Amino acid sequence: MAENGGGEWEPGLEEDDSSAVMRAVSRQIRLWREAAGLTQSGLGSAIGYGEEMVSAVERCKRLPKPEFLDNADKALGADGKLSAMKEDVQQARYPKKVRDLAKLEAQAVERGAYGDHNIDGLLQTEEYARALFAQRRPAYTEEEIDRNTAARMARQQMLERQPAPMLTFVQEEATLRRPIGGRDVLRRQLEQLLRIGTLRHVTLQVMPTDSEEHSGMGGRIELLKLRSGEAVALWEAQLSSGLLSDPRQLQILELQYGIIRSQALTPRESLAFIEKVLEET
Repeated sequence: MAENGGGEWEPGLEEDDSSAVMRAVSRQIRLWREAAGLTQSGLGSAIGYGEEMVSAVERCKRLPKPEFLDNADKALGADGKLSAMKEDVQQARYPKKVRDLAKLEAQAVERGAYGDHNIDGLLQTEEYARALFAQRRPAYTEEEIDRNTAARMARQQMLERQPAPMLTFVQEEATLRRPIGGRDVLRRQLEQLLRIGTLRHVTLQVMPTDSEEHSGMGGRIELLKLRSGEAVALWEAQLSSGLLSDPRQLQILELQYGIIRSQALTPRESLAFIEKVLEET
């Protein structure tokens, strides 16, 4: 999942099955264009894009936006065949492992997460997420930043899903004070935390830095309980991430997370603490 903007949850197009989808879409656009007797420049003029963009789409270097496909469909007389690819392209827009994570979260009736380096992905504002991905080294391209930011924002549908899953978060105080993207970005991020923290199905807590007891020194924890009754945990390191489903390992993580929550500030105290940090920022 790599909430910190790194790891393996955000591969490029060449690293997951998105590439096969995009090759098929790009090929269809090129075939319809050639059948219509248009150059890349001619198609670009007809649909309001430059030749460079059309070329990039046909070479699988850029993902076509929905309006690109709709306009190309009309200009090339494809009778809806290109427009019909919008859903496939939308799915391919997100890295495969993010799509897999989103599928798991769609099945979850409960999610618990302890964050020690940055704000949890489900709580991030778009500008905070974008700034976080921009910190990644080796650096992402602008397109990769756009792609991963869009994927993270799409995951936040979990917050609005009905019936609502129970969501609990414990954030280290340091994550509330680290000005990822600058002070203004941080202020808006803190304001978002205060809004989300008042939702009835969300419990947001803060682990203060001056706490003498802390069972989360081993790092980030994310636990999902699924409709099937199964449970999984997500782990991540500098260059890798994955799922845990072994009952014994899950039991340890669930125990640790429960203790972390008991050591953190209460939800009411936590919202007051975030307000105080916001005033100081």
